[in-house]
Amino acid sequence: MNTAVESLYQDLVLEHKRAPRNFGPLPQATHRAEGTNPQCGDEVQVALTLAQDRIEDIRFTGQGCAICIASSSMMTEAVRGQSVAHARQLQQHFRAVLTGEREPEAAPLGKLASLAGVRHYPGRIKCALLGWHALMHALATPQDDAA
Repeated sequence: MNTAVESLYQDLVLEHKRAPRNFGPLPQATHRAEGTNPQCGDEVQVALTLAQDRIEDIRFTGQGCAICIASSSMMTEAVRGQSVAHARQLQQHFRAVLTGEREPEAAPLGKLASLAGVRHYPGRIKCALLGWHALMHALATPQDDAA
């Protein structure tokens, strides 16, 4: 990757850290979960509204490093309005790219591709995946347990 593209990706990550999308509470959420990374102090709570196997709305709150917040922000943009199956598939693609199992070009990641460089910093992979782990846990939580 050339330095102009890397710079563009860094700018995108910083933009999502400074002004995270879909940040804030979602009082009528049907599903909720949180994730923490005790190694660095990142904490993310994900709340979503599911209807007919679609993520109608999604929000996150918490605090963390630029990678954690940017990844969670981009995640909410990528899965809002999508099916649960799509969200799970996207999470698998993203995880595979970050863990080096798949090349970024081989996975349909959209803006999330800007975080592919995290794969070169193993200690930061957990930061990028924290929001996703919370999302997957929220999707696995029965509605009765979400409140």
